[in-house]
Parts: sequence; structure tokens; C-alpha cells
Amino acid sequence: MQFLRKTAKTVVICSNVVCAILLILGCYATRIDDGKYWILSLFSLTAFYFCILNIGFLLFWLFVKPGFTLISLITLLFCWMPMQHVFQWHLEPSFQYKKSPNTLRVMSWNVAHFNIVEHKKHPEIKYEMIDLINEFHPDVACFQEMVASDSATNAINYLPDFQKKMGYPYCHFSYNKKLDFDGKHRFGIIIFSKYPIINKKTISAEPKSYNSIFQYADIVKNNDTIRVFNIHLQSLKFTPDNKLYINNPSFEDKQDMQESKSILQKFKIGFIKRHQQVAHVKKEINASKYPIILCGDFNDVPNSYAYNEIGENLTNAFWEKGSGIGNTFTGIVPTLRIDNIFYSRPFEATQFLRFKKKLSDHYPIITDLKSE
Repeated sequence: MQFLRKTAKTVVICSNVVCAILLILGCYATRIDDGKYWILSLFSLTAFYFCILNIGFLLFWLFVKPGFTLISLITLLFCWMPMQHVFQWHLEPSFQYKKSPNTLRVMSWNVAHFNIVEHKKHPEIKYEMIDLINEFHPDVACFQEMVASDSATNAINYLPDFQKKMGYPYCHFSYNKKLDFDGKHRFGIIIFSKYPIINKKTISAEPKSYNSIFQYADIVKNNDTIRVFNIHLQSLKFTPDNKLYINNPSFEDKQDMQESKSILQKFKIGFIKRHQQVAHVKKEINASKYPIILCGDFNDVPNSYAYNEIGENLTNAFWEKGSGIGNTFTGIVPTLRIDNIFYSRPFEATQFLRFKKKLSDHYPIITDLKSE
């Protein structure tokens, strides 16, 4: 009996130590250049779960052997700062739909083509999305996976129609001209603005693909010029079968093994390409002579290399005013907060909202910013 107790105690201690190490790796391993050590980025996806396990171990030892609480306690304190990007504790008042006149309201949303593929069957989805946008009246709206036409007047998503319906006199639509959606529409990213755009730029870097494109627009409000970035980093391009396997993983046969290898390969490609894209985005951020607002779908979690590298010297609106996990992706797992709004000084967020209504496979995020 004593042997069994010692064995059980050793197993629990070792499990606690392993969970502590994996949490530290999840929080800090991606600070290493993951272009070369991409495998370390996988740990960032599990940080939240190992944090929960360490809290569980801490509570367990508190009642069984208080001295061993130090394993998880020291680990949790060491990981406190990076975990604040994953989970926030703010108890903010309800989001005020009526915007204060001295603030700038910014929305970021992966609009998933405005449901153009299903438009004939479900045209109401597109108009519900437009109604949602108009409900918040953002001054600046950055959309990813925007499918629209800036030339074909009979296109389903004719760009001037969007501007008219949403009240945006100014916009900047970026797309790869070599990538055609259906003969009329282009697939890209867009910045809508209620304030004048005095300068705009589309940046495309090798390798030439949709996710290699990002954009910025210099927007003038009153006498102040703001540089607004809109980015969409490399997606993992999971198929429906990939997503099904992730939700129900197994290793029963050869097909399951092939599916797991396919998913791992897509993770590798995603991490490496995002690393390359981040370098180009960072270069443009550092070159800006104006205060910055950066919106986008990062396709990566808050303790990732992409998030930390782009977010260096910037503030995240969720970190300042968000609460809970704040997941923005509706599929796979419930902890994916992959959409972000960052900003530089002199801005500060007065409120933040993730609007949890499933019209796209992403939830829109909105923040109000004011100058300090």
C-alpha cells in the first residue's frame, strides 16, 4: 500500500512538473524566431489548457500537500503577463452603442466573402451583416476576406453599393490582380472610412499569394493624421475533413494517420509563412510617421510569435478593455482569439466589444479610441 502511495505521489508530481513546463513553453517558446523552430509554435495553441491544469494542480496540492503548490504557483506567476493576452479579467460596463464625439470607433471583421457563395440561397445573410455594421456606425471598418467588384456594376458585391449602404465616402480595396474570384469579383482586404483618406498603399511581398498582401491608409480626422493598417496573415487552409478530425481525433487506421500528417504539415506552412509576412508588416509599422491603428485576422493566438512581434510597442484593445477568452473564430476550438485591433500612442481604448453573432466564421470586434 505504501508503495502504491509513493508511486501515485510521484506520478502526480511528475505530471504537475510536465504541465508547468508545457505552460511555460506555450507562453514563451514563440518568442524565439519560429521561422526555423516552427514546431515550438504548436505549444502556443495549448497554453490556455495547461494554465487550467496548473490551477487544478495548485488547488489539489493546497488540500493535500501545500508545499507542492509552489510548482504551479511559481509557474503561474512566471506566465502571468503572457496569459493576460489570452484571458482578461475586466468587469467593464455594457458597450455603449452611442459613440462619444471625441472618440474614433474602429471595427475589424473577417467577413467571409459576405456569404457570396450562398447569396442566391441566403441573400439575407449579406444584408444582416450590413445592418450589423450600420448598428455600430464605425468610423473606420477593416474587413478581411472581402469579395467585391470595383468595376462591374452588375456584380453581386459591387463596391459603390457597399459604400452607399454603409455611408462610407472613402475606401481602400487591395487585392492580387492575378487572383480572380469569379470573373467579376476580386478577393482581398478593404478599409472603409468616414474620414478622408489622403494616402493609401498596398504592399505585396514574395511569395505572391492572397495572404502576402496587406494595406494601409492615412486617414485625417480633424487635424490629425492616422495610419490604419489592415492585415490578413496566412491561414491554415483546413478542409472540412481536417476540421472534423481536429474535433474528433483518433489513430485507428492509416487514413487517420494521413489526416494527422496533413494537419501538421498545414500548421508548419502556416507558421513559417506568417513569420515571413510579419517581417514585412513590422517593417512598414516601423516606417510610419503617424500614430498607428492596426486591424486584422492574424490566424494565430495571442501568445504566438506573430502576435508578439507585431504587437511590440503597440497596445491591444482586448487587453485594455476586453474580458474572458474573447474567442473570435467560431469553429474548431472555443479559445481561438485570432482577430485583433492594436494601436499606438496617443490612443487609448475607452471600450471594446466582441459581438457574438454568427454571420461569418469570425465574430466582429469593435473598439472606441480616444487620444490621451
